[in-house]
Amino acid sequence: MRPERLRELSLLLVLAVAVLVFSLLIDNYLGGSFFNRVTTSVAITAILAAGQTIVILTRNIDLSVGSIVGVTAYVTGEYLHSHPDLAPVLAVGYAVAIGAGLGLLNGALVAYARVPSIIVTLGTLAIFRTWLINHSDSQTITSDGLPRWVLDLPNSTVVSLGEWDLRTVVVGAVLLIVVLQLMLGGLKWGRWVYAVGSNPDAARQAALPVERVILGAFVASGALAGLAGFLFLSRFGTITVNAGNGLELQSVAAAVVGGVNIFGGSGTLVGSLLGALLINLLDLSLLRVPGLSEFWRDAVLGALILAAVAVDFLLGKRIGRITSRARGRPAAGVPDA
Repeated sequence: MRPERLRELSLLLVLAVAVLVFSLLIDNYLGGSFFNRVTTSVAITAILAAGQTIVILTRNIDLSVGSIVGVTAYVTGEYLHSHPDLAPVLAVGYAVAIGAGLGLLNGALVAYARVPSIIVTLGTLAIFRTWLINHSDSQTITSDGLPRWVLDLPNSTVVSLGEWDLRTVVVGAVLLIVVLQLMLGGLKWGRWVYAVGSNPDAARQAALPVERVILGAFVASGALAGLAGFLFLSRFGTITVNAGNGLELQSVAAAVVGGVNIFGGSGTLVGSLLGALLINLLDLSLLRVPGLSEFWRDAVLGALILAAVAVDFLLGKRIGRITSRARGRPAAGVPDA
């Protein structure tokens, strides 16, 4: 079995165990209202994690996605306040275009200026947020000035089974991630993304457009963060300059917990979707555990990241041993048994 599939199956098992444990600790845990809260919140995290995954696959990281969510949510809400008759498709496109533009800036600095991505995106995380603070002039976007369809979107359902609702945004997010995964696996550009992350030097020697691939990955991440920003606006309605704070950590955690190799070259968007589901489930469940401080949520998130990296490392070594034995020679740095 491929390592990616093994990680996805293990995540499904962890999800099942988590649901079982929390159902024993929390009264009415399996009720429809909690299910609806988890599925609605997971759409934003999953879309962000998908963009983060594409960047990590190229052996980079994007820490500015939380600020991009904040900027796109605020600016799009501001525009809709003054243009309430704007068509929904154009409103979503407006948010995606803003995010893609900010991602383009990140990608250009990383791919062509050769500045390490962690430095670039740490800088733009602060720059984008500072710009938003200055631009907003301490004003808040309120829900009363937004079109009705924006506010109704989070409660729109595809299927309703009693208290259990399958939200439109969740179905849309899952379909988007599946399509992106098929594109990564089937299109030439998708194969280039994996090749660049696996070995950038070999990719250059093979005449692959490494810089363009990295630039495209950051633009895709920014565009998906812009879409997440629109969903953030729709879900909360009232947007302040702090919108999106902390989402960068959640997106990285979802990708890594979902089996994406932090050193690039391996992982799937489906895995990051499951990682996002696990993180949102734990985040919302821990809030309902009696007597547990909310500060434990960040501690659990950090522990998940460390555990995921450790498991990925150990799994990689194990697979390396198995592969090398199958070929009749020891893995590099691993003594033959």
